[in-house]
Amino acid sequence: MGNRTKAWGSALAAPHWLAMLAMLASSSATSSVTSSATSSATVAAAPAQAASAAAPDSAASAARLQVRWELQRNVFTEQAPRGRTQARLIVTNNDSRPLPARGWTLYFNSMDALETGAVGGGLVLEQVAGGYFRLLPGDGFAGLAPGQSLEVGLLYPYRIVKLDKAPTGPYLVYDTAPDVGLPIADYALLPVTRPEQVSTGNDNTTGTTGPKPLVTPADTYRRNARADLLPVAAVPPVLPTPLHMQPGTGKLRLAGKPAVSAPAALRGEAALARDLFGAGGAPLKLALGKVEGQASPEAYRLVIDARDGIAITGNSPAGVFYGLQTLRDLMPLPGTADPALPEVAITDAPRFGHRGLMLDVARNFHGKATVFKWLDLMARYKLNTLHFHLTDDEGWRLEIAGLPELTAIGAVRGHSTKPGVRLQPAYGSGPDPRDAAGSGHFSRADYLDILRYAKARHIDVIPEIEMPGHARAAVQAMEARYHRLKAAGGKDAAKYLLHDFDDRSVYKSPQLYNDHVINPGLESSYTFIAHVVAEVVKLHRAAGVPLRTIHMGGDELPDGAWEKSPASLALMRREKLETSADLWDYFYDRVDGILKRHGLFASGWEEMAARKTTLAGRHKLIPNPRFTQRGFSAYVWNNKEGAEDLAYRLANAGYDIVLAPVTKMYMDMAHNQNPEEPGVNWGAYVELDDVHDFIPFDYLKNAPDKARIGKDGLTDYGRRRVRGMEATLFTETVRDPARIDYLVMPRLLAVAERAWAPDPAWATEADPARAAALHRGAWSGFVNALGQRVLPRLDLERAGVDYRIAPPGLLVEDGRVLANHVLPGLALRYTSDGSTPTAASRLVTGPIAERGLIKVAAFDRNGRPGLVASVENR
Repeated sequence: MGNRTKAWGSALAAPHWLAMLAMLASSSATSSVTSSATSSATVAAAPAQAASAAAPDSAASAARLQVRWELQRNVFTEQAPRGRTQARLIVTNNDSRPLPARGWTLYFNSMDALETGAVGGGLVLEQVAGGYFRLLPGDGFAGLAPGQSLEVGLLYPYRIVKLDKAPTGPYLVYDTAPDVGLPIADYALLPVTRPEQVSTGNDNTTGTTGPKPLVTPADTYRRNARADLLPVAAVPPVLPTPLHMQPGTGKLRLAGKPAVSAPAALRGEAALARDLFGAGGAPLKLALGKVEGQASPEAYRLVIDARDGIAITGNSPAGVFYGLQTLRDLMPLPGTADPALPEVAITDAPRFGHRGLMLDVARNFHGKATVFKWLDLMARYKLNTLHFHLTDDEGWRLEIAGLPELTAIGAVRGHSTKPGVRLQPAYGSGPDPRDAAGSGHFSRADYLDILRYAKARHIDVIPEIEMPGHARAAVQAMEARYHRLKAAGGKDAAKYLLHDFDDRSVYKSPQLYNDHVINPGLESSYTFIAHVVAEVVKLHRAAGVPLRTIHMGGDELPDGAWEKSPASLALMRREKLETSADLWDYFYDRVDGILKRHGLFASGWEEMAARKTTLAGRHKLIPNPRFTQRGFSAYVWNNKEGAEDLAYRLANAGYDIVLAPVTKMYMDMAHNQNPEEPGVNWGAYVELDDVHDFIPFDYLKNAPDKARIGKDGLTDYGRRRVRGMEATLFTETVRDPARIDYLVMPRLLAVAERAWAPDPAWATEADPARAAALHRGAWSGFVNALGQRVLPRLDLERAGVDYRIAPPGLLVEDGRVLANHVLPGLALRYTSDGSTPTAASRLVTGPIAERGLIKVAAFDRNGRPGLVASVENR
């Protein structure tokens, strides 16, 4: 692998689909190799770093270097039946001077592993750390003359499906200015158009069946056809669906501002009511009181009466707040000629007490304005918990008093040859430490603002501090602190050290790290954790916001960690621990004790409540008997093959559970397997209907009988341990806040429906035919509500939510093109000459009879286009 650079910085490479975002946002060519918006895209480079130390000629040469990445083919063999991918970098020297034979290095990030060593053209590929790679000239490289190109072969150990597995954030460094990174601005991905590029292995000779083929417009049409277009009067009027709703016969006319009356305890809700309803005229009475038959503090009763006006009563201020959100949903769309509210009486309460969204700001940073936006949207659709993923391998995003290195080093990514300066680039953040997605953190004041903003919207904030894995930013920062203080003669240099310098353990995380784990054998690890917990508690106290739990991570500790650490082995001898699983228990026993001193209970990913063991030679997670009575809350993401019932087994064993299954609730998963579709795919592909069809208490209801064999269901006791559910957004592929919109909306609306409303009738119906009919009705109601009412309201209110507008479905039948959309009610427009549809193109009003290359796109109420679908009608 060559000489390994000392890796101080966090270097996890990430899936990065800036290329695809450019494609989605524009229908024009984006580079010299980009022929259309649907065939290629340009990767945006990081902001240029001040390069005063670099020779001007070097900077100019880097600016004129062109790099293209191409997926060449997928290869299937008996040794790799699921496939490997061959790709290449095409490097062209557009400068008037040659690229020299020595004295430069090209750095980049990669989401996936790459085979290192000689890669052609006399060049050598080395892994620096994690997914951070470098390409440098070897003995056989003779330089690159002006106008010439060379190819660099890249071999992935697995089949690449998503284009976000391509290298990201490439930049050049010259030996004459080793601390200056020069971004490669002219970098693009070549289109995926040939059969061998998308081969799934179904056509190979190994006798295996490969992954899913690409989704065609005809596939989409058939999927969309599972819903009916409803007349306006039949569209459900409120989302999430209320518990009980009794329509009246009259209408309350709206004219003038509402006259809001409320007790002092509802001052905030009254202010919200005045802000929300700019026209009304009728009295709006807010009150606290017992909602009959409903014990939930979030329950409310809303009555709209043509004579008496509007009344909302809640079991608590939160209940009144949610009643106002329902009233907002019932309001006529902006611009309605004769606004009126239908008479109705609604009694409502949530199904689950925990209805959450996990937002990751560690992998890529997203600032306070973005957090505020999503708190507003969460509140609007009655979600009440922000799971705030503040730390990870690639970033520590919260200021902690007394430990300035956590943010001075752990919150900054960029190029440096000096150890202890900053983290290494990740997720395409490039060389510049000013890159807004790579670097950034919340000051104490910022965090207080977020807590107060959330509290005003009845949203709990659960901070997450990742450990013992996923901790490289903290490990690196505390090592830098150690070296700084040791050099200055400080006596407490090792006070917060997180890793054992003599550790020779061999391990690799899924993100390719081997130096990112907090060591449980060091007392300084617990000193660090105790200090961070105490400071987080102080912040919540200063904000006047209750804190009941901190999410203490727990996921993806790689096998082999700690096994050759002298510090950990010494601890195991002292405590008479036999295995690393026992050491894990010891670690979280200590962590739990730290939390309990502050009156908190422990939350974490499922591994915190599970114990690693083996069954018939295979790894298996079982409920950990040690912590069942500790009040741990486990967030269970793993419902993949073999672990479909893990959440239920943990609940049945006595753990409180939050359901976050990767195949249903992970918003960072791509919608489908098409290469250009943004997102990751390690867990699943998640379409809108996959989220909608989630049955919290019966994951396997619609699974084949074979998949249910040996799987546990929820006991009555276990059902009581399910606290709720949440959507999850990790941001490896999300540098632009607008991409949060694309990935999360409208899928989050299906999460809100499942978390608030009771099981729909189809979910509990035993008869398959009856269940199918009930499902069609419910699904039709949901997507029509989105397409005709919920999303148009966001458009017309100019809410700034660029939700995903899916490509239409297209089917050629009897010489005509049939078109539909997953969200009935969105306008479809088409062209027949191969051009991209615009807001001025012809409306689809029925089957399209024109011949030629038919292109169709859906448009929102402001004329924003969605993804384009095309089909040849000969």
